[in-house]
Amino acid sequence: MYKKILSAVNEHLNSEISARYALELARVTSSRIYLCYIAEKNVSEKAFRQAEETVRRLFLRAEDMGLKVESIFDTGDPVTKIREIVKTEKIDIVFSATRREDVQKRFYAGTIARRLSLNLPCSVALVRVVHMGRIHPKKILVPLKAKLEHIDERAYFTSMFAEAFGSNIFLFHTTKPATKFFHGELHLTPVEWEEKLPEDISHFIEHLNRYKVTHEKRLVPGKTGRHITIEAAAKRFDLVIMGASERSLLRSIFKGNPVEEVLRETPCDLIILKARHENK
Repeated sequence: MYKKILSAVNEHLNSEISARYALELARVTSSRIYLCYIAEKNVSEKAFRQAEETVRRLFLRAEDMGLKVESIFDTGDPVTKIREIVKTEKIDIVFSATRREDVQKRFYAGTIARRLSLNLPCSVALVRVVHMGRIHPKKILVPLKAKLEHIDERAYFTSMFAEAFGSNIFLFHTTKPATKFFHGELHLTPVEWEEKLPEDISHFIEHLNRYKVTHEKRLVPGKTGRHITIEAAAKRFDLVIMGASERSLLRSIFKGNPVEEVLRETPCDLIILKARHENK
């Protein structure tokens, strides 16, 4: 599914960590990796040199891993330039680290991360780096909502990360508490919750089984974003992989956005996947 992977790099350390996730995915998928730095207008000489050094380190690392690697340097608007590269080189997925402004700014308004997610014609993996020194996740939490899009790609992405790091996968689904009229909330057993597993999640699990990925699953009634962060912290997960929200801005204002909640509060590294490959 992935044959060409691009990692957007800048002068910040979190972009280098994000790129190292991309290198590992390239390794297990036998993909060509593109290391791309787009210098924005008025970038300082110091920032440019730092980014240049980052690309050099990553390039050498990719060569040591036996990867086919290219480096790209250009100037201008990062989203516009990366979009051009994606189209020209037929890139399958772009990795980009979120910045501090993405965490502080609601709805990612105007941020490069949000623009990449919306404007690129390929899949996008936005990486929120929390632990600079923990790049080999052994426990990966995968939150799943009831309705899923691009199930095949999301399962593929998850399984490739599990293979890359020898990780254990834990599926997590929060659902509305079951209630019965006049009787309040019903407390269901784990088996009863299992019987209520949404169809899309069942399909996701079938795809994981096809890739021979072992996993555990947990169903919890409650508020989505909050319970994801609680689960990640309480069980000491190393990485969370979740799908990008399809919610509109207006709906987000009134009902909240679980992805943004986790982005702000995640206790571990987080990858938000905006999948674009169609199910086979």
